Amino acid sequence: MRRGLKIALTMIAPFALFAALVGTDRAFGGPGREGGSYQRIALPAARGEVGLPPVLGPPDASRPLLVIDAGHGGHDPGAGQGATREKDLTLALARALRDELLRRGGVRVALTRDADRFLLLPERSGIAHRLGADLFVSIHADSGDSPEASGATFYTLSEKGSNQIAARMAERENRSDVVNGVMLADQSDRVSAILLDLSQRETQARSDQFARLLQREAQGRITLRDEPLQSAAFVVLKSPDMPSVLIEAGYISNSGDSAWMLSDAGRKGFAEAAARAIRAYFARQAR
Repeated sequence: MRRGLKIALTMIAPFALFAALVGTDRAFGGPGREGGSYQRIALPAARGEVGLPPVLGPPDASRPLLVIDAGHGGHDPGAGQGATREKDLTLALARALRDELLRRGGVRVALTRDADRFLLLPERSGIAHRLGADLFVSIHADSGDSPEASGATFYTLSEKGSNQIAARMAERENRSDVVNGVMLADQSDRVSAILLDLSQRETQARSDQFARLLQREAQGRITLRDEPLQSAAFVVLKSPDMPSVLIEAGYISNSGDSAWMLSDAGRKGFAEAAARAIRAYFARQAR
């Protein structure tokens, strides 16, 4: 009998405690709780898939397609403060590069954003992937603790970042992606992992090749860091089958770099150097 009573008390105790807490809350609740009132909090609406930007340039779909990503935007100003904000610099540089490529012809171009709007990092490379881009360039402006830090840097995906993204993609349950024309859903897990690794290695090699071309064309036109070729695990570079480079055009924290990026001459020099590298890269790929 005692055992049965203990079991009954054990089962009833949580309900009794809950009832006591509810009663206490109603009796001594804080401001705004009288009369059963409560505060509503508006949650942001779920984001759908972002729309695709227009593709400018030759109407011939066989021409190579470059997608330019102006870093930051909207409520994310990036580095800088006051009138000089990274999101504005990157958009001005992206537009200058687009206009230079369209002026020279032969290359199709699209911008991930052509206005002051916010995009998630995966959406940026996602736009390029959905458009079937042959090359993806993300433009940023660096910032450092030292005001003396200056010069442009060209980033490709690091080996660590490359291995991580290949592993994650191979483990996805929904393996309907097509990589280099091969449907991964038709392959075993092991074969999919191998295909992704091979694709990533080839993409990495092309990204490195383009970064070296950027360095070559920037010589004498753009101030470069002492070691301008770098690698890091940037999210926007993690596409297994699309060569991608992130350009830090200069240091917004450096008065000289900042003034150069804000000037018409600076944007023109950046656009001309980057456009020459892009056209040289596409010419090599066409051989």
